[in-house]
Amino acid sequence: MNFRLALLSGAAFALSASAVAQDANIDGRVGKLEKEMRAVQRQVFPAGAGKFIAPDIQSPTATKPENTTTTSATSDLLVRVDALEAQLATLTGQVEQQGNNMRGLEARLKILEAQLASAQLASAPQATEVPATAQATTAPSVLPAAASVPAAVTVKPKPVVAAAKPAATAAKPSAARVAAVAAIERPATGDAFDDGYTYGFRLWEAKFYPEAQATLEETLKTYPKHRRASFLRNLLGRAWLDDKKPATAVKIFYDNYKADPRGERAPDSLFFLGSALTDLGKTAEACEAYGELTRAYPDVASGRLADRVTAGKTRAKCK
Repeated sequence: MNFRLALLSGAAFALSASAVAQDANIDGRVGKLEKEMRAVQRQVFPAGAGKFIAPDIQSPTATKPENTTTTSATSDLLVRVDALEAQLATLTGQVEQQGNNMRGLEARLKILEAQLASAQLASAPQATEVPATAQATTAPSVLPAAASVPAAVTVKPKPVVAAAKPAATAAKPSAARVAAVAAIERPATGDAFDDGYTYGFRLWEAKFYPEAQATLEETLKTYPKHRRASFLRNLLGRAWLDDKKPATAVKIFYDNYKADPRGERAPDSLFFLGSALTDLGKTAEACEAYGELTRAYPDVASGRLADRVTAGKTRAKCK
């Protein structure tokens, strides 16, 4: 009898140990999946501020029978594992799609940048060649009147290359403009980055765009990794966009988003990227930028930037 009790007791202990080991194994899987889920969500929603979107762990076909007791911890964990694995697969697909979309947009922007560079090169003043006939009628003879040229020698006048006119130098600001810029207070708080950003903002706000660009660019050059660099790059892009230089603004806005997608002004830069592309007549690319904004920052796109995004899509005639 004692032997049977001991045997049953040992079997019960073994089963209990097995159940504990199974629970521990499932707990480990759940913990690993949740960590992976958070990592994927940070890629899909970079502005999510670390929020974890809990999956719906109820099976769509499952119905709760009446008067049922609470499921065991093991069953609950298994349901969580299944739900987490399904959601992880979905989010992984979204990450891959988002990456493909961004690679496509980046390729189009590089082509656009090359086209704009070619257009600027073509519009630059170049040396012009004066035809030989024109030279013959306008250039005085270099031979004495009595001199003659042997018949065997053929004189072929070389084309004259007219010197290109020097490119127009930037007009010096008027005394009134210099005085107006000088009247804008330059902060001196001891924080060089914040002082540069604030002064650039004041210049931009007063519509002194070239001066704002110079100030912001110098500050960014000195502090490229500052925690508020996202604000500064976005403002620098706006200074170029408002100065009617959308081609330069496109590069700055895109670089701001790409360099720091978690930056506080990354969503704004995507919006202004769409606006700058629309100004350049690249409405398809502009719609891609607005689409990326909606996918990457759904809360911002439907929140504080909602009206702007709607207006921007309308202007670009996005479908």
